[in-house]
Amino acid sequence: MWFWLSLAALICWSGSDLFSKLGCQDARDKYSHLKMVMAVGLVMGLHAAYEVFVGGTVINLTVMLTYLPVSALYILSMAMGYLGLRYIELSISSPICNSSGALVAVLVLATDGLGSTSPLQLAAVGCVCVGVVALGITEAREDDDLRAARQDASNHHYAKSWIAITIPVIYCLLDALGTFADSRVLMTLNEDSANVAYELTFLLVGIGCAIYVLGVKKQKLIVRQETPKYIGAVCETAGQFAYIYAIADQAHVALAAPIISAYCVASVLWSRIFLKEKLSARHYAAIALVVVGIVILGIFDV
Repeated sequence: MWFWLSLAALICWSGSDLFSKLGCQDARDKYSHLKMVMAVGLVMGLHAAYEVFVGGTVINLTVMLTYLPVSALYILSMAMGYLGLRYIELSISSPICNSSGALVAVLVLATDGLGSTSPLQLAAVGCVCVGVVALGITEAREDDDLRAARQDASNHHYAKSWIAITIPVIYCLLDALGTFADSRVLMTLNEDSANVAYELTFLLVGIGCAIYVLGVKKQKLIVRQETPKYIGAVCETAGQFAYIYAIADQAHVALAAPIISAYCVASVLWSRIFLKEKLSARHYAAIALVVVGIVILGIFDV
């Protein structure tokens, strides 16, 4: 069962990347990232209700407030990620965003020392960091004409700008801080209660975004444009559900972790097949370096 759950998490999270991209890539809709937050908040709120009323998960205000700093970091990072999808190819943003695990490793090393960290883990962290820097340099130095030529197939052109690469990096930093804080806070909280606290906080943020977008800015929701966002939200929540139970199988966690951590590979594949994104050889070389590092770190995530 662990294999199928791991595969489900990989497919769902890569699917979330794809449908979130489809829902947020229109540069004309400057509120698309907030609408995506609304969609994820609604779906997560429904899942939280199921966990509380059917699953019996205990939740109260104390748990919500204790976990609030972690929830805030995660939610802000996801909102930044959705915003960034407007400015850059999914093939580039997904590997950068999923490099947060390497930054968590750096934070742990900085606070706790090397401990039992192996040379291979250190090499993996180095691969991810070098790969992300290489992606940024490749983006910054790419010739404008070559960029336009390779983007013709997707019928979606992205201008070269500092914001395109900066937003995924900000996501990576916030998500890494959230994961690092999560590891500390979960020493005092039940994991199921913490997850429900996160989902309910996301619901509240989604309601706040709905009030702002629909009430203050008077934006209209068009079914055709919003459908990918809600499919992406369902995929995100389903992926989290599959991940929790796949990792819970302690006998196979060393095999499940690298499968799940490689979901950004599937995201790059979907972007090539469905979004017709085409990158340069230098882009793919940098992405490969990042993916190798992520998978190695996933193997040690036991």
